[in-house]
Amino acid sequence: MSSTQHPRPCDESAPTPLPLEAALPLLGIAAWSGTGKTTLLEALLPRLAERGLRVAVIKHAHHTFDVDQPGKDSHRLRQAGAAPMLVASRTRMAMMMETPDQQEPDLADLVALVATQRPDLVLVEGFKAWPLPKLELHRPALGKPLRVAQDPWVKAVASDEPLVLPDGVEALDLNDLAALADWIAAWPARWPRERHPRVPRPSNERVSSP
Repeated sequence: MSSTQHPRPCDESAPTPLPLEAALPLLGIAAWSGTGKTTLLEALLPRLAERGLRVAVIKHAHHTFDVDQPGKDSHRLRQAGAAPMLVASRTRMAMMMETPDQQEPDLADLVALVATQRPDLVLVEGFKAWPLPKLELHRPALGKPLRVAQDPWVKAVASDEPLVLPDGVEALDLNDLAALADWIAAWPARWPRERHPRVPRPSNERVSSP
């Protein structure tokens, strides 16, 4: 990964430059709360593994969370000031670190961390305002607007109903897990030519059926 320093965003709506390097395919999964991002990823990850892909996931959390247990040695050492605290066993490892000076996590730093594990693909859940290629998930029944018209980084929209989409945006069926897995599995091969936003074109919208 590039060693270039990236300014940290004040919030998720203030994206900063992100290194989109040829060797590490990235795909954002963007959706409003309630759409079922995590449930969908839970169903897709085994299917991607069956297709031979090693997939890393970076997930944005909007609240304080803890993956450690109070009273355990690792928790006590982290509370005492270890930064970071890394605990490892024969079958698992975890790194925990307090980041009190950050208003929001820096996605570029997180991508650099997972890149050391050499995944075939990194799926990014949340971080929807950051400049990286995205698959938008949309359920019209939620009454939320599509982001695709305002976000030129959205490459495809998966919906459970037909939608009007801009030119150059693929329509996918949100309920067809096999087709979604195939589309995502093909992303690493497409990545070298997809590492840029859509080129603005004259308004010429079309109705696309999932």
